[in-house]
Amino acid sequence: MTFTKVSGPAPYRPAPYLPVAARPRSPSGVPMRLASTLALLALLAPSAPGAQDGPVAAADTPLGIALEGFAYPYPVGYLPLTRDGEAQRLAYMDVPAAGNANGRSVLLLHGRNFPSSYWLPVIQALTTAGYRVIVPDQLGFGKSSKPVGAFTFDAMAADTVALLDRLGLNRVDVIGHSMGGMLAVRIARSYPARVNSLVLEAPIGLEDYRIPVPPVSDAMLLKREGDLTADAYRQQLKTSYALSLPDSAIEPFVSTRERVKGSGEYPRWLQSFVNSYQMIWGQPVVHEIPYIAAPTLFIMGANDHNAPGKPYAPPELRAAMGENAMHAKELAKKMGNGRAEVIEGVGHLVHMEATERFDALAVDFLNTH
Repeated sequence: MTFTKVSGPAPYRPAPYLPVAARPRSPSGVPMRLASTLALLALLAPSAPGAQDGPVAAADTPLGIALEGFAYPYPVGYLPLTRDGEAQRLAYMDVPAAGNANGRSVLLLHGRNFPSSYWLPVIQALTTAGYRVIVPDQLGFGKSSKPVGAFTFDAMAADTVALLDRLGLNRVDVIGHSMGGMLAVRIARSYPARVNSLVLEAPIGLEDYRIPVPPVSDAMLLKREGDLTADAYRQQLKTSYALSLPDSAIEPFVSTRERVKGSGEYPRWLQSFVNSYQMIWGQPVVHEIPYIAAPTLFIMGANDHNAPGKPYAPPELRAAMGENAMHAKELAKKMGNGRAEVIEGVGHLVHMEATERFDALAVDFLNTH
């Protein structure tokens, strides 16, 4: 029940020049700073090794709402499901350990604004450390189907456990980012025997958003999200998430969202995206966190003050929202086996902003539990 503040240089800050041969290397032999940059650029790579879905279309070509035409870094499988009385399918990557496998598997749970391909740097670190890595897109996101009915964390958790059952995995370690952190909490509480340990990267849901934020209608959310331009979305990512990333690393997320607007099924994507906000707002998990049995590590960005619904809160309440690092430290103290690490100089996308530090913390934590 301890926490530690981690200080370190912000990523992408210019460093003294070293000859290539003398630069620190990733496990694959690539210089570390170059490895991080390549991982970010791989989000739009036209022919990443093992990527699925064939040739990638031009950057301004519309995408299907299941990201058809957008290559993921590893082959994608699909789990058939039923939701809203319709046949659905849940997309996932199943990446084997590289080198000496340790017999353990890690489940990665993505955030609301991100396809699971953004986990690439973490997948590489975990597989190099001997872990098999399972990386689903939840229904409503990425390459998975887009249901139009109400979302629930209970249904998402059940879908995820169904995937583990299909893959024959009785017990996994879980890393959840942002919205994926809320889902990870629900899985750990509803299926405790399936979770060996838990890493929560900049999770949302560390406060009950229903208290400061009034209900917002679907109609208002549909209009707000539908009217959001590329420039406005780009600025939203930079400011709401306090990102220390260069523009080149943010642009893939903006481009992908813009290209989906060209799909004939974009209204379905939009409804599904709005439904996920209503789930986050209306289904708090903060009250359950102290009761999680699994060893839990929070990895927080010190600059991350993201709080869903903040723009809709009264000004006098809005200012107090999003004290995420503080909340993580307080919650860790209430847990039987909780710990919080706060990384200075970064925001909401910790595994992309401070890749090496995040990977080191996560792998060390998993290796010791």
